[in-house]
Amino acid sequence: MRKLIVFLIFLGVLLAVLDRVAVAGVESEVARQVAAKYDLAQPPAVKVNGIPFLTQAVAGRYEEVTVSIGKMTLPDGARIARIDAVLHDVRAPLMDLIQNSATASVTADKVTGTVVIARQTLDERAPRGLRVAGNGDDSLQVTGKVTVAGIAIPVTAKMKIEVVQGGVRLTPENVNGIQVPNASRLLSFTVPVKNLPLNLKIEKVRSTPDGLAVEGTATDVPLRG
Repeated sequence: MRKLIVFLIFLGVLLAVLDRVAVAGVESEVARQVAAKYDLAQPPAVKVNGIPFLTQAVAGRYEEVTVSIGKMTLPDGARIARIDAVLHDVRAPLMDLIQNSATASVTADKVTGTVVIARQTLDERAPRGLRVAGNGDDSLQVTGKVTVAGIAIPVTAKMKIEVVQGGVRLTPENVNGIQVPNASRLLSFTVPVKNLPLNLKIEKVRSTPDGLAVEGTATDVPLRG
């Protein structure tokens, strides 16, 4: 009886170790594939959720994988401060990963994530002379000067954030101080948001101290480029 107990304890420890080793392997492979697909300077932080992991590994399907990507630049020049995403129902056949991870197909049935567009990009897209600020609600504020009939007029305006085709549109809804003629024409601008990583499609946008947080979802997303 004692030997059986010792054996069961040993087996439990062995399975626990194998579980953690397998987790590390899958996390490393997902990070490698995401880094290669988006040409990242640094691999993302990846965490496989769910215990026990081995049952997921045997099935080749992982309920939830979190991915955190640092700074990057999109093809249209938009700078990204960070990306936080959750991959749901990730399919990665165990034998494919063991035999040849370089060609293994890893896909996620669904992805939800937040892409933070850096404040620097907002300033670059804003009309000349204006700078952007935000405090985390559904609006931004621009401050600076606009030129009207050759005269530089100081302005502070609350900007409404709207999702439009191919990007995010910011339009003034409240201009404080001196009355500015054609305020909408002078202060409105669009931040292009195209081809987001992980195929995310914009659903909601809000301001943050770091910039503009774009929340989106995607389905049937391949991780390998």
